Amino acid sequence: MKKKRELSTTQVIALGFLLAILAGTFLLTLPVSSAAGVWTGPVDALFTATTSVCVTGLVVVDTYSYWSLFGQIVILFLIQIGGLGIVTLTTSVMVFMGRKVTLKDRLLLEDAFNLNTMSGLVRFLKNIIKGTLLIEGIGAVCYSFTFIPRFGLIKGLWVSVFQTVSAFCNAGMDIIGSNSYMDYVRNPWVNFVTMFLIILGGIGFIVWWDVVRVIQQCYRKEINVRQFFGRLKLHTKIVLLMTGILIFTGMIAVLALEYHNPQTLGELNFFEKLQASLFQSVTLRTAGFATISQKGLKESTSLVCMFLMFIGGSPVGTAGGIKTTTAAILFIAAFSVAKGKEEAVIFRRSIARETVRKALAIVVFSVMAAVLAVLLLLTLEQGSFMDVVYETFSAIGTVGLSRNFTASLDVAGRLVISLCMYLGRIGPISMMIAFHFKKGKSGMGVYPKEDITVG
Repeated sequence: MKKKRELSTTQVIALGFLLAILAGTFLLTLPVSSAAGVWTGPVDALFTATTSVCVTGLVVVDTYSYWSLFGQIVILFLIQIGGLGIVTLTTSVMVFMGRKVTLKDRLLLEDAFNLNTMSGLVRFLKNIIKGTLLIEGIGAVCYSFTFIPRFGLIKGLWVSVFQTVSAFCNAGMDIIGSNSYMDYVRNPWVNFVTMFLIILGGIGFIVWWDVVRVIQQCYRKEINVRQFFGRLKLHTKIVLLMTGILIFTGMIAVLALEYHNPQTLGELNFFEKLQASLFQSVTLRTAGFATISQKGLKESTSLVCMFLMFIGGSPVGTAGGIKTTTAAILFIAAFSVAKGKEEAVIFRRSIARETVRKALAIVVFSVMAAVLAVLLLLTLEQGSFMDVVYETFSAIGTVGLSRNFTASLDVAGRLVISLCMYLGRIGPISMMIAFHFKKGKSGMGVYPKEDITVG
């Protein structure tokens, strides 16, 4: 009898996202989904469903004007699925329906969240859902002070909810107008509410509860405030440190390079320039909203932006990219080699060599995917080199920022970018693992070693 082969966690996630995209594509092709009541072309529907599920934000039709209320609801649901993840939502439905979570389900959750224990997994899952609803609720209320006066009560509430979910899930899609957040470049309230949602969604659910755990220890006076950072787990320390460094350096770079540029920051006062630079740095963490023109950025600034988009947010969150921890591990490993150390060490902790190897593989395969996509787009499309590269890195990093290039893509170009967004959401290396069904033979022998000259 043939042994029944079960799907791995990576395969479940990859296929789950694919099914969600196909279901969304079908719903968005229906006349009820468009404001004009017409059928939507399958490529445009596929592109929109992909950018929604993969929480990217690149669009070929305006979200606020092309889609009906039904279509926008479908998009919002797809964004929430993509932000929280297939495994999280499906297991949550099981829990709230009262179905028992089996050992197999727990193992799936453990792999999906990259945890090393099954202890308290269901509680952890419930906390994610509750925390998400709480933060999105707060965000919607905060947005409503701006959007209700502009759009009226009913539409203002809907816009507030849509923008909150889109910002928290780092999707970058909006229904407030054709200029994204450019009309609010001088508005501190909208800027800081949006950045608050982006950062909380992007740092990852694991970091949330680790920070909450240490806060509770401080509240119970088990530790004092000075011990706060030291009690955090290594993962949390690296995420918070890298997030702070990338946001701050990104802000300084944008401010310095664009300070006198009339197409971006030139017409703003100093505080507004500082605010816009900070927002640009935060939105590059895979959010995709824009308060300044991306087309107007200098090439040097665009290069900095692509670097930040490629890194993205943090693991087990709503952001994309290779992740902050991956970049940190490679930097730590490189400096360790330069110092002649045998192990990568940070905060008096050694990083496992297997983790370093995995980080290297993620970066290599992500770069390969980006380079291949750039070559394809340069062959298929007529855009400038900078526009093509910026679009590709935005798609691979699931960011959603564009130099006004997305809508001009032909069918082939839209399919390439759709594949980039899908790869960016599940990861190129995860894609290879997910669809590599044959198990290779594990040899027991060890091959002799031989040195190779590098550098």
